[in-house]
Amino acid sequence: MYIQYTMDQLYLPMDLEEDIPENHLVRVVNEAVNRLDDQIFREAYSGGGRDSYHPKMLTKVIIYAYTQRIYSSRQIAKAVRENIMFMWIAGRQRPDFRTINRFRSERMKNVLETVFTTVLQFLAEEKYVQLDHYFVDGTKIEANANRYTFVWGKAVVKHKAKLQDKIQTLFASIEEAEKQEAYEWADQDLAELGEASTVTSEKLEVAVQRLESKLQSRPQDKPLKKAVRVLRKDLLPRLRKYETQQEVLGDRNSFSKTDTDATFMRMKEDHMRNGQLKPGYNVQIGTENQFIIGYSLHQRPTDTRCLKPHLETVKAALGKLPKTVIADAGYGGEENYAYLESEQLEALVKYSTYHKEKSKKWQQDISKLDHWQYDEIEDTWTCVAGRKLRFRYEGKEITESGYEIRKRHYRSESCDGCPFKEACTKAKGNREISVSMKYLRYKQQVREKLRSEEGHALSVRRMIEPESVFGQMKNNRGFRRFLLRGLRKVSLEVGWLSLARNLLKKAAVDQKVEMAVQG
Repeated sequence: MYIQYTMDQLYLPMDLEEDIPENHLVRVVNEAVNRLDDQIFREAYSGGGRDSYHPKMLTKVIIYAYTQRIYSSRQIAKAVRENIMFMWIAGRQRPDFRTINRFRSERMKNVLETVFTTVLQFLAEEKYVQLDHYFVDGTKIEANANRYTFVWGKAVVKHKAKLQDKIQTLFASIEEAEKQEAYEWADQDLAELGEASTVTSEKLEVAVQRLESKLQSRPQDKPLKKAVRVLRKDLLPRLRKYETQQEVLGDRNSFSKTDTDATFMRMKEDHMRNGQLKPGYNVQIGTENQFIIGYSLHQRPTDTRCLKPHLETVKAALGKLPKTVIADAGYGGEENYAYLESEQLEALVKYSTYHKEKSKKWQQDISKLDHWQYDEIEDTWTCVAGRKLRFRYEGKEITESGYEIRKRHYRSESCDGCPFKEACTKAKGNREISVSMKYLRYKQQVREKLRSEEGHALSVRRMIEPESVFGQMKNNRGFRRFLLRGLRKVSLEVGWLSLARNLLKKAAVDQKVEMAVQG
């Protein structure tokens, strides 16, 4: 016998809640968003026009979609029509994909960070996070841009320099032709363009207009006519293009033409295994108990210069920073240590040579300062051979962000006859060193903290904190490429991912606690 089956009276229950388990993830998302104050969303709507979908409903739909590995606005709209969980959380309303995408990438641009921070406060109140430890790490995610429409900073500088030479040569030839034809070169500004080291597009535009006015009085002057045509049709447009490209580049070395905010970076996900650079963004997050505490998006491929702006973003959102910052050697640098010290934060940030110092090769290398003695009173370094290196002068280095590094330079009195010279230096003369005493102090402090029992435990824990979150995001959740373009919109996308991650983690923790209670 079979259970009776017919499609003649097929219908959904009036109350969809009957088909949703009590502890389902969709209920976690619904509860979290319902706790938000409606005033948070007021900034997203200026008023006027037809009635809009409720922002809480759209927020629930998008967050739940991201937890289900659905990132396309068209696929989200499809799920709202066909999936019972989406139908329930949307209250059986059916926003189309344009509404969903506009809300996700436009309306929430000034609201999403507040929503993320408020949900994080709920998690802190319920003791999911304590905001004591902050584990920082970064990953590169490919931009939604063509991989081959690139612009390189060095190439722009090179082509612009060649173009400047052409412009100067052309104006010099115009001046020479004027003299040969016995015309009066009355315009001193035009004469100076042939001698100027750099010519801007604004100055060149004025110069072309003046040449065009000259041409009206001498329409038979073919050399002048040709020069004006070359300037107007070729040289001026190219100069404007290079200036625009340099403005877009800023202090970067590359960008993509299809997403000008994206920088070409070396990705770990290299399917061709040839080290090909791809347009992408550097996503920085800080975690605690595998909950995302803060996030930020950067155009720089290296992590070192991202720590300070990332922590400033977190500080602006939370009003304070967690007491201890834990990070890998990619963030270890004097500038970062100085910033953490100024913020009165405990730094458990490895420096670049931390692990090398433990190797046998390093410990036997007599050229390293770790094996030398420093006399603070005499301000001298004594090498393994007992030769003293005396202070000569202090130099300054200014980083791109304006931080000043002071390095003290020392030179050996004499390395003649030293049996260890070949192992110590390849220089023909006496050994010279440059040392940042401030950086040495920071390294010693970090070394002592990391070798303590608590510091070692936190350092080991870092490996399962942000790295696990990135693994979940990129491998398990399948998010390897952004869908939106532009720094602002991509930042919103990271915010939605972070919200979804935190509620996923909350649901997992709740389920684990419930199973422990039942067991």
